[in-house]
Amino acid sequence: MANAEREQWSTSFGFVAAAVGSAVGLGNMWRFSYLTAEKGGAAFVGLYLIFTLLVGLPILLAEMTIGRGASRSPVLALEHYGGRSWRLLGVLFVLTGFLILSYYSVIAGWTLRYAGELLWHGVPLNPGDHFSQVSQGWPAFLFHVSFMALTMAIVAGGVKRGIERVSVIAMPVLFVFVCGLALYAATLSGSEAGYAYYLNANFTNALSMDVVVSAAGQSFFSLSLGMGAMLTFASYLSRQSDLPREAIRIAAADFGVAFVAGLMVFPIVFALGVEGDVSESTLGALFVALPEAFSSMGLVGRFVGVIFFVALIVGALTSAISLLEVVVSAAVDGWAWSRGRAVIVAGGLITLIGSFAAWDLALLDAMDQVANNILLLLGALLLSVFVGWVMKNAETELAQGAGRLNWVGVWRFLLRWWVPIVLLFVLFHSVPKTLSNVRNLVFGLD
Repeated sequence: MANAEREQWSTSFGFVAAAVGSAVGLGNMWRFSYLTAEKGGAAFVGLYLIFTLLVGLPILLAEMTIGRGASRSPVLALEHYGGRSWRLLGVLFVLTGFLILSYYSVIAGWTLRYAGELLWHGVPLNPGDHFSQVSQGWPAFLFHVSFMALTMAIVAGGVKRGIERVSVIAMPVLFVFVCGLALYAATLSGSEAGYAYYLNANFTNALSMDVVVSAAGQSFFSLSLGMGAMLTFASYLSRQSDLPREAIRIAAADFGVAFVAGLMVFPIVFALGVEGDVSESTLGALFVALPEAFSSMGLVGRFVGVIFFVALIVGALTSAISLLEVVVSAAVDGWAWSRGRAVIVAGGLITLIGSFAAWDLALLDAMDQVANNILLLLGALLLSVFVGWVMKNAETELAQGAGRLNWVGVWRFLLRWWVPIVLLFVLFHSVPKTLSNVRNLVFGLD
């Protein structure tokens, strides 16, 4: 039964804008670009699209179905449909969102700094050395706190006056910026090499387990799945909303931005001869290679760089809003806290935990690997089992507001069999490697 007192989105576009904002962020313009470069171009892009369609979209529909049906945050929503024992899955969602935002805001803080520096001072002389100086310690900490303060201020405004109001403006701006930069990149001499690298189909790479695991993890991270963000946003929907239509819009927009971001990044780095930095580091494309490229373009590069990093800030902010809302909504529903109190406590704790990542890049990397390669996949796996086998009348709830759905049986079949098999397979290969990497990062082992 829906909560009559629960705030709702003003319009369907408001929900879609906020949900797309949650999905579209640094995962599209930061992770997608370097993973594509590292994993071999179109082989990775193709696998990412397959995982999005056959695994990501069914799970997205599952989260939205639970959220709208229960009109509660993750913990209480899962209890509503599965009993108290399933509250633990909701707790996992909240903790995962908490962890991701704690280090995500550190990276987002870097984008704040870079946009300001490009606007006021121009591109640093040595982008690599500059990134080493500002990516950890006091510089990173201060901008991490600043970004969290901005995120908290928006979430404190509530669903309509805070999240929706920002999203309906921010997302169109982001799309215009990304498309505009992609068109500009196409005019650069030598950009053909970037397109060839990005769109080159290397099917041998597609058979690599490392590429498969990375593509699966990216599809969940990019769509904000496995951490209750879409479930929470859907809990503010009316009963008349068409969930399949909205889910398709969200997934299509998410992939579209990720793909166009590649058309923006690769032509620039190849046209200006800094492609070596893209695959050398997971952060190389964003904070070293591109600033170096902007530097070689003179005044025009400075202008393009400002637009690029402002676009990153917008994407990061809309994603951070959704992550914080998961935690805040859980506190409001579960403990009857006011929104203001929940924002201050949750945001303050996230800022505190993130401070450790701001002082140690190895810890940030370890947190990222645990969240993306284990927690998101585990959360998605358990959610697919829950909706596929435990939740009663899931098909009826999904069809509410959408009319007759001839394919709803296929959706339930995918959640019962295909999705769990794929996620178990990916987890089997991902967990040992991730734990080994984390051990090496944390303890400095070779």
